[in-house]
Amino acid sequence: MQGDWKDIRRRLASVNYYRLSAYWHTFRDDSDQLRPDTHFETVWERYVFDRELRLLVMDALERIEVAVRARLAYEHATRGGAFAYEADPAALFAHNSTKRADFFRRLREDLDRSHEPFVLHFKKKYGDVHSWPPVWVAAEVLSFGGILSLFRGSPRGIQRAVADHFGVPDAVFESWMLTLNVVRNICAHHGRFWNREIGMPPKLPRLHRAPEWHTPVRLSNDRAFAVLTILAHCLHHIARGSRWARRFNALLEKYPRIPVIQMGIPPNWRECPVWARMLSSDRTDAPTTE
Repeated sequence: MQGDWKDIRRRLASVNYYRLSAYWHTFRDDSDQLRPDTHFETVWERYVFDRELRLLVMDALERIEVAVRARLAYEHATRGGAFAYEADPAALFAHNSTKRADFFRRLREDLDRSHEPFVLHFKKKYGDVHSWPPVWVAAEVLSFGGILSLFRGSPRGIQRAVADHFGVPDAVFESWMLTLNVVRNICAHHGRFWNREIGMPPKLPRLHRAPEWHTPVRLSNDRAFAVLTILAHCLHHIARGSRWARRFNALLEKYPRIPVIQMGIPPNWRECPVWARMLSSDRTDAPTTE
């Protein structure tokens, strides 16, 4: 590998060799050796790009996760009341007592681990009356996996209402949550994301219902660009005026040597209506959120 070995040693002291090796894998030849023209700076640039990309992804995921929690709690509370999710068997996993029991086991673990003031307040003031907190407290305490379980166990009407808040059918939104849960874990553990094949590919809205997902830009659902497009779409629905898409565009411009084709990004990606509406000029009818 070409490069300044003093600089290489310095960087390997702060980034483990095996973590960084994921970024030079594509520079190997058929004999699994690095090609002679491989330069360390090129590998390092991809690592830094991926790190900045993950931070951008986590920013979007946070907003979406918070919105899902809020919407699930709202739909359950307005349809059945604060405690219906536990008191009414039809309100959660109506036809699967095993999954229902598993959900409440996980919720109990999350409650016991939590030191949030609102949880402690509930236990102190209402713990002798209610074994379980109101749904809006439960929705804030659950892990993201628990929120996914709450969504999947909810009645179809609630699933549809939550998905409609994000502008897609419930079956599509469920697959998105599964994918985003995987992506969240990758990013939270600082894993390589930029050119990774998505092990849990999301469903895309069907052509006859949502042609903007298919033309003039054709999306491949097993690469990072599909996930990024989902994030852009969701933010359009819950954070109007967000500059997140422009920040992604700026990231690509900052690193012009990154082979974005490995991310599933086609040359005309900005023509995709999902991205075009997010990259359009400043709106005056919506607050600006970065």
